[in-house]
Amino acid sequence: MDDQTFGDKFRRTIIGGPRNISDPSLFHKISLIPILAWIGLGADGLSSSSYGPEEAFRAIGQHTYLALPLAIATAVTVSVIAYAYSRIIEHFPHGGGGYVVATHTIGERAGVISGCALLVDYMLTITVSIAACADALFSFLPIEFQRFKLIFAAVLMIILIIMNLRGVKESVKMLAPIFVTFVLTHVLMLGYGIFRHALEIGPILGGFHANFQSDVSAIGGVAVLAIFLRAFSLGGGTYTGMEAVSNGLQIMREPKVHTGKRTMLYMAISLATVASGLLLCYLFLNVKPVSGKTLNAVIAESLFAGWPLGYLLALVTILSEGALLIVGAQAGFIDGPRVMANMAIDYWFPRRFSSLSERLSMQNGVLLMGIASLIMLFATHGSVSALIVLYSINVFLTFSLSQLGMSRYFIKRRNRDKKWFQHLSVHIVGLVLCLTILVVTILVKFKEGGWITLVITSFFVVFCYIIRGHYTKVKRAMDEFDTMLRNIPAAGPETKEAVNSQNFTAIQLVAGYNGFGIHTFLSIVRNFPNVYKNFIFVSVAVIDSGSFKGTEDVESLKESVKSSLEKYVKLARSLGIPAEYRMAIGTDVVDAATDLCEQMSKEFPRSTVFAGQLTFMLEKFFHKFLHNETSFAIQRRLQWKGITTVILPMRINP
Repeated sequence: MDDQTFGDKFRRTIIGGPRNISDPSLFHKISLIPILAWIGLGADGLSSSSYGPEEAFRAIGQHTYLALPLAIATAVTVSVIAYAYSRIIEHFPHGGGGYVVATHTIGERAGVISGCALLVDYMLTITVSIAACADALFSFLPIEFQRFKLIFAAVLMIILIIMNLRGVKESVKMLAPIFVTFVLTHVLMLGYGIFRHALEIGPILGGFHANFQSDVSAIGGVAVLAIFLRAFSLGGGTYTGMEAVSNGLQIMREPKVHTGKRTMLYMAISLATVASGLLLCYLFLNVKPVSGKTLNAVIAESLFAGWPLGYLLALVTILSEGALLIVGAQAGFIDGPRVMANMAIDYWFPRRFSSLSERLSMQNGVLLMGIASLIMLFATHGSVSALIVLYSINVFLTFSLSQLGMSRYFIKRRNRDKKWFQHLSVHIVGLVLCLTILVVTILVKFKEGGWITLVITSFFVVFCYIIRGHYTKVKRAMDEFDTMLRNIPAAGPETKEAVNSQNFTAIQLVAGYNGFGIHTFLSIVRNFPNVYKNFIFVSVAVIDSGSFKGTEDVESLKESVKSSLEKYVKLARSLGIPAEYRMAIGTDVVDAATDLCEQMSKEFPRSTVFAGQLTFMLEKFFHKFLHNETSFAIQRRLQWKGITTVILPMRINP
């Protein structure tokens, strides 16, 4: 720790120290119980009530009586989507959400489209939540303060980036008081608003019938239905956070399925209650837009106007609403990087996005999500209306693919699952609802900016195919090496001679038993004949998002690395060379490998560290981005410590 630079010390102060990977209770400590998962992931859905119902109510214009069926439709839609995603949680308990569902039930093409739509969606989740937060908070400030709103939103986003670099659980705990305040104040506001007008429900229903008949006579039933569907679709932002729970199962406490379903239930009840309650209050209070204020701020002021300290209570209510939007943005930072990690594991994204930091956060993904969201914030000048147009299209594209995939899934299982038709009917209804919102939103908002979302998503899809194509070519070349080298016949009986720490020793860094590692080993033997009398094979069990799902997965990874190392030892000993292995576990292969090699150099003073590195015939600008340069990073650190390190090239021409 004494040789830490000022930058390292500053980063540790802001982000925190490293996690202890060897702690058997680590996953239990950092995983979320249902209440915390509801706060961290459910807040995305609940916070959307701050802008979704308002967008729907504004869309019905003078036909305010339609708020009543809108409230009912909202509650039904939330229930259907929540039930559908509960089935997804059951059948995909390792998480992954829409990307994994579409990949496994429809195919890779649908999966990459869903994944890219989700990535854009989560970037916009962060942006629209922060922008809406700024709108809500600035509703209570004088109009001249509006010019500071964009800067305020950017600062909030930077704070969230730092919090998420510290870790998921820490960020959720910090934001929990905001969530609790929102729930309490909104239960009070909506409960009072609906109860106060409970005796008016008869006249309201009568007015609904009269207004409906009048509109049918004046503009026709089809026109009334079109107005309703437009408002229902433009209020689609209300449902946008519901996918987050199924995508974030990896961070939930065991049993994950039970925790996930309980979290989804909490989210569904709270969202249906708040969103429908807001629409009813808009109707009961006959709310009219006020410049510089959200409709929620208007009803809060109206309902609490006659109360002692009513202004203060209204202020706290709207402040909690604005602050909850910060918690809602949290879902983008939790789930966006996880989608990237899942896609990186499947080679749609650079592999580095599956890596974990020493705090076990997806540092690369968090930074990319944060930077992209900041760019989007300034590009749209923080306009919530513009962002929701961009936002809703991708949400319902993913929803639709997920419901289509689950429908196919249960049709295929109809001979094995007795309740297949019950489950299928829910997903069919969900598919119809989601497709309706998707199609109407695209048609209505295409010229108003909806096309931008489709272009950005298409760009991501093309980008992913380019990356996947490159990795496929490299893998094909690597497979050829594996085929040639993995089954080398033994040269003779294995030597039983023990390694001698005073002899010249080759310390070879390996990553799995494969043609790459074998090629490096044989290159050392060929290029330095009879020089190295010992071989020490060194490997790091790297904890990434694919392996860090629980204690059992970590143990399985360690056993896999140990098995690979034993094969290298057996190969060396079959060639008459004494050999042993050493291994470490960590999130950063450079740090762990450097420390391990430093220990080995002390144990074997006459040693040289060897590592292999892929070398391409034609070096392209993107190679460094798609392929890690771990060997060079380790070499720089070890040579600084005075340890001789040699990198041997492995030439491929994909």
